Amino acid sequence: MGLEMTALAYRNNANKYASMHTETLIDDASPHKLIQMLMNGFLMRVNAAKGCIDRADFQEKSIQISKASAIVGGLMDGIDAEKGGDIAANLMSLYEYINLRLFQASAQNSTEILDEVLILMREIKQAWDAIPEMYQ
Repeated sequence: MGLEMTALAYRNNANKYASMHTETLIDDASPHKLIQMLMNGFLMRVNAAKGCIDRADFQEKSIQISKASAIVGGLMDGIDAEKGGDIAANLMSLYEYINLRLFQASAQNSTEILDEVLILMREIKQAWDAIPEMYQ
C-alpha cells in the first residue's frame, strides 16, 4: 500500500510540474509560437488516437479525438477573417473539413482518416513554420 501511495504521489507531483511548465511556456510564447504549439498538440493527439484504435481502446480514442477537435476549434478562433481575406476563409474551411473528418474517424474507428488529417495539419504547420515570426 505504501509503495502504491508513493507512486501515486509521484505521478500527481509530476503532473503538477508538467502543467506548471506548460503554463509557463504558454505565458512566454508569442502568438506565432502559440499556433505552432496548438498544431503540435493536434498532431500528438491524433497520433495518440491512432494508437488507441490499434489497441482497441475506444474510450481513450474518443478522448484524444475530442481534444484534437478542441485544438482545431482554438485554431479557428485565432483566424482573423477581416485581415486574412481569402486565405483566412480557405483556412477556416480546411479546419472545418478536418473537424468533420475527425468526427468520421471517431465514428468509424478509422486510422486511414486520421492519417488524412495528419497530412493536412502537417502541411498547414509547414506553411505556418515558414512564415517568419516578425510578420505575424
